[in-house]
Amino acid sequence: MSIPLIQKIRVGAYIFGQRLKGIEKYPLVLMLEPLFRCNLACSGCGKIDYEDDILDKRLSVRECLDAVDECGAPIVSIPGGEPLIHKGIFEIVEGIVARKKFVYLCSNALLLEKNLDRFTPSPYLTFSIHLDGMEEHHDQAVSQKGVFKRAVSAIRAAKAQGFRVNVNCTLFDQMTAEDAAEFFDFATNDLHVEGITISPGYAYERAPNQEHFLNRAKTKQLFRDIFRLKGDAKWEFSQSVLFMDFLAGNQQYQCMPWGNPTRNIFGWQRPCYLLSEGYADSFQDLMNETKWDDYGTGKYEKCANCMVHCGYEPTAVNDVVAHPLKALGVFLKGIETEKPMAPEISLDNQRPAEFVFEGLVKTLSQKKAEEDALAKAEQGAKSASNAA
Repeated sequence: MSIPLIQKIRVGAYIFGQRLKGIEKYPLVLMLEPLFRCNLACSGCGKIDYEDDILDKRLSVRECLDAVDECGAPIVSIPGGEPLIHKGIFEIVEGIVARKKFVYLCSNALLLEKNLDRFTPSPYLTFSIHLDGMEEHHDQAVSQKGVFKRAVSAIRAAKAQGFRVNVNCTLFDQMTAEDAAEFFDFATNDLHVEGITISPGYAYERAPNQEHFLNRAKTKQLFRDIFRLKGDAKWEFSQSVLFMDFLAGNQQYQCMPWGNPTRNIFGWQRPCYLLSEGYADSFQDLMNETKWDDYGTGKYEKCANCMVHCGYEPTAVNDVVAHPLKALGVFLKGIETEKPMAPEISLDNQRPAEFVFEGLVKTLSQKKAEEDALAKAEQGAKSASNAA
């Protein structure tokens, strides 16, 4: 089962509770980034292109658990960077599981197999392993040969020890429907993973390779072609059926970025996991002060081609809850691949992109350096006082 029954019950109860309280904007998944440092340098990644002083910074265990408590989302996804580089990751995961939150630990799996004994299998813990297709595609995507084989070995080892394992697959324009179907068959029938998280690649402005990202038209056509090939295959996706229907062009959605808020070394990131256009000091400030209506397809140039799950899965889940019979119909009949697609959102009135990242990082880095220097000075003064 891609999503454990206990997770469905708890998350469903959480959503209904928020709706009964009349809360329109609530978090569904906390994106917790404890570091940006990685042991790979994927050409499509826009998360690791920082100076070493930033890559060396970490959220502490306490900061991570405080973010989990402050946000209150029932699910916590831990991306990066590579989380297994963080020396406190085992304590972080243990603390989240103890809070009865469902944690998805995202990893390229290079360090997973040798560290499995430091984790405990639990329905609250899922290893979400990055695999962007079969061996040739994946090793090309991560810019290093041999990574696919090591990831597959780690997945098999984790499954053998009783862990839940999910694969996280990002599709780029060199992936054909046949390639994707072959990989989904492999993940399902050979690796026996619990689920597949899938999304079109987002064109991070700092990603080294800008040539292979999908636009919305290509994304929809690719997913329609993939679902035409599904047949009787038992692919298990760890996303809602209406999000998959959206990827195939059958739903017109606006994103709900507050559904997946991001906490990283700079603070609470505005407006979403993909865009870095400001930071709030607290989760409440993020929710109350972010100009949410300024973002989304048709509203902002950077959002024009986005169909990524961190923005649209909350919308789809909200639609499932509001229209369960519609979701049931899609589940029973399958994803539509032949009828006309839902109308596309017009881009005529979108505001132009603002490139504020460089100045923002410089300001935040300077602020962090000043705070570290002050803390060091205070510690020195305290030590001198104690010595006297």
